[in-house]
Amino acid sequence: MIALAETIVQEEVLPRVRDEGDDNGMGFVIIHPGEMGVSILAHWWIQGSVLCQHIYRKLYGAAEPMDTMKRPVIACVWELAIINAEQEAWRKTKMKHEPNLSGYMGSGADFDTA
Repeated sequence: MIALAETIVQEEVLPRVRDEGDDNGMGFVIIHPGEMGVSILAHWWIQGSVLCQHIYRKLYGAAEPMDTMKRPVIACVWELAIINAEQEAWRKTKMKHEPNLSGYMGSGADFDTA
């Protein structure tokens, strides 16, 4: 799954980021092996405070990934928790008078999965 995520980021996400421009050079990837399939969500920050997303979802045993244009999924409840933690870290460390990159990179989330 890590190799698949790396391929998706290199071949699909980075070209989009370059073509769209205005990125902050920062982002994160979620790899989620769920009950029905794998989801790979790549996110990147633009314009200082806007989060962009590229999603790859494939059911186990399926020949092709799901069409995320026909089924515009955002994320599952577990992925949303990670996205929210990243948003909070970004807001607290990067949206300041003096942005703190090391603070953002050093922030971590404490997830309660119970």
